[in-house]
Amino acid sequence: MFIELTDHLRCPADHVEAHLVLLPHRVEARAVIEGQLGCPVCGRTFPIVEGVAELGGRPVRRAGEPLPADTAHVLLGLGGPGGYAVLAGSAAVPWRELAELNPGVALVAVNPPIGVADAAPVLSVLRAPMLPLRARSMRGVVLGAELAGDERWVREAARVTLPGLRVVARGPDPAVSELELLASAGGCWVAARRA
Repeated sequence: MFIELTDHLRCPADHVEAHLVLLPHRVEARAVIEGQLGCPVCGRTFPIVEGVAELGGRPVRRAGEPLPADTAHVLLGLGGPGGYAVLAGSAAVPWRELAELNPGVALVAVNPPIGVADAAPVLSVLRAPMLPLRARSMRGVVLGAELAGDERWVREAARVTLPGLRVVARGPDPAVSELELLASAGGCWVAARRA
């Protein structure tokens, strides 16, 4: 896990949003390999094992077909380096290609399929029951097809995305008030986070 990502992490428990506190045990080239995250609100602790922050989620078991990297790149419309973009579930499969298309943008894979490993600083892997990220902190989110039909995950994607920026998915059109649907075709959609 890229050490700077710590500033954007939050506890997955249902309480007021607060920064998680990092206690690194082993760091290599700004990547936390082993350590612990702690919540100052509820007191829960979460291990970081082999670079993966384990906040209570699981890898995707039945992954849908991910959006091709070039499609995700165009629909996200990041337009330059800096910040973070989230790849949830199977959307993390083409992360290498997406990283090449978006140089300087760090990627955060949440509950990626087995085989997608932490590659900080380019890719940080988190496992959690929700997006364990602060509200309005990410430049965009790509949801895997297995998550795009789940209103809870769509709301989470909207919550963590900066206003005006985009959430992309392969699946049914979103029906949440936090997102404005920009386009939908061929089973894919792109929506902007409302202010």
